[in-house]
Amino acid sequence: MPLDRFQREIDYLRISLTDHCNLRCVYCMPLAGAAYAPLEGLLTSGEIERVARAAARVGFRKIRLTGGEPTLRPDLVDIVRRIASVPGIGDVALTTNGILLPKLAPALADAGLRRVNVHIDSLDRERISRMMRWASLDDVWAGIEAACAAGFTPLKLNCVVVGGYNEADVVDMARLTRERSWHVRFIELMPLGGGECARVATQSFVSNRDTRRRIEEALGPLEEMPPTSPSDESRNFRLRGAAGVIGFISPVSEPYCGSCNRMRLTADGRFHLCLLRDDELDVRAALRDGADDRRIAAILLRAVGAKPTGHDLLHGVSTRERSMHHLGG
Repeated sequence: MPLDRFQREIDYLRISLTDHCNLRCVYCMPLAGAAYAPLEGLLTSGEIERVARAAARVGFRKIRLTGGEPTLRPDLVDIVRRIASVPGIGDVALTTNGILLPKLAPALADAGLRRVNVHIDSLDRERISRMMRWASLDDVWAGIEAACAAGFTPLKLNCVVVGGYNEADVVDMARLTRERSWHVRFIELMPLGGGECARVATQSFVSNRDTRRRIEEALGPLEEMPPTSPSDESRNFRLRGAAGVIGFISPVSEPYCGSCNRMRLTADGRFHLCLLRDDELDVRAALRDGADDRRIAAILLRAVGAKPTGHDLLHGVSTRERSMHHLGG
């Protein structure tokens, strides 16, 4: 398993498949003017497989497919099948808004996908359409049901909390865990990319301390669960007697950089070394120059070695070149 220069074990690769999305969440994509990589610049399914094989060769064990919205890739099922067949990769997961899961979930499960995170910011029809623009609660909920029917476990629901939009909705989201064995996770806003979305992140930030307080005032005390992994970005809790888990992902108020185990691959073939910084290392050029797996693995190890100690949000440093829809979180 590769170690970075801070002795963190890096074994988790998050692969963005596209920077396009069928929604326009207020903190992620503007309604107009978003910058996209040219189609020919996106990694092909074969190139993604090669990176996955190189990653497994040096000790990576987990891969998550993200976007933009990864279900927009017409070759998504093929990509999952290719990655799931790589020796050494024991966990293939997907983060999605769920809208296309009703038609894709069975094929993805057959191809080897094991886990799904579905993004949903509210259970209120009006607020979800205001916040996740172009989304409907019925469509997202149908995706959640499709994920359950396909056997993806544990099902995780990701909710980004935005002041003035959905901070009051966290109680209803948390209440889902009383009867269902789902993981409902609340995520703090991160200022990525500048422009409209970064302004929302800065002006509408809600600390997870406040989110937890709101949930406990309404539903009772949360019992902290022991971490299952030192690199888990979520601090997990349970309502007394509940079937599911409530998680808090707090990159701003409680950074977890010291235990980070992640490397990111952008849809246009760059290793992005830290979500909240602009440091990147190109691998697409080597792939298209005929590099063998050993050379691809060497580039990945160089990226691991250059991984920074963490973000520097407190000093105003954040990603400027990439927005959230380029990186997938």
